[in-house]
This record gives sequence, C-alpha cells and structure tokens, in this order.
Amino acid sequence: MTKNHAVVAVFSDHHGAEAAIRKLAGGGLDMKHFSIVGKGYHTEEKVVGFYNTGDRVKFWGQNGAFWGGLWGLFFGGILMTVPVVGPVMVLGHFAAMVFAAIEGAVIVGGLSALGAAMFSLGIPKDSVIQYEEALKADGFLIMAHGPVAEMEQARTILESMNPLQIDVHEDMQDMPPLPTDHVHPVAS
Repeated sequence: MTKNHAVVAVFSDHHGAEAAIRKLAGGGLDMKHFSIVGKGYHTEEKVVGFYNTGDRVKFWGQNGAFWGGLWGLFFGGILMTVPVVGPVMVLGHFAAMVFAAIEGAVIVGGLSALGAAMFSLGIPKDSVIQYEEALKADGFLIMAHGPVAEMEQARTILESMNPLQIDVHEDMQDMPPLPTDHVHPVAS
C-alpha cells in the first residue's frame, strides 16, 4: 500500500498563491495531486460568477483573472458558500472531495463540508480550524495529497515561496474515524 501525505501551505494573498502554483507546475509535479482554495472574491458592485463552456471557464469579479488563469492547471472546481467563512472557490482534486462531502449531506464534528473533506485526508481537526480561519481572513490554501516523495518535493518548493504557514500531515494508517459527536444532516 502506498503511503500518502498531505501538504498545506497558507498564503496571505492570491499573488503569492499563484506564484507558488506556477512554480509547482513548472517543477514537473503531477498537478492532479494539487488544489487551491480561496474566497475568490469580495463583495463589490459588479456581478460575481463564472460559467463553463467545454474546457474554458470565464470568471467575473475582482479576482476573475486570477481564477480563470489557474483553471487550466487543474481538473475541475467548485464554488460554494461555507458558513462563517463565506464564498469559497476550490480548484483541483480537492474539489471532488468537497463535493462528495456536500453530497453526503453530513457535517462532521462541527466541521463544514470543506473541513470534513480536509479531515478525510488525515488533517487533524485543530489544523482544519486554522485553515478555515486563514480562508476567513482572505488567505489562500495550496493543498497537495499524494506519494510521500512527491509531497516532500512539493513542501520544498512551497517553502521557497515564503508562505505564512506550511504543514505536512503524515499518512495515518490507523486514522481515527470521523468524530460523530456532532453529526448533523445538511439541510437541502
């Protein structure tokens, strides 16, 4: 069985996050293992949204060019509203995990669907809460999940980009089950 680790880097703005993503892509890493998460936009007088036609996506809003420019590096995305955090954009493989958490209609241990998806990667609940706080403060997360050697290379590249925080979450063979002390169905 292949061991996988998760790496999460927190950036204060989209400029740093975009530069890090481009450096990861230029480093020959498999972008199927990477995702970016951010609020995506602020309330403004302009229309905010996106549409998809085939493999092309057009975003509107303050960070529209940023999200549109990164879309081609990733495989899919999701825009959702997370309670307390606000509207969040997720591009990359993590989007499918978040979608699955939403489809499962369960919020686990007081975590949002976003937090439950992070927890399912083996990220401890206290770290999940820190990452959601970073998003709430308009930060961006670059997340990676994959083979240990590739995640070590990703960590090295991400560290060189001076993130606010970077963590490696080791594969937990005996990962504890999701906390069920606060399991609530999501209203549909």
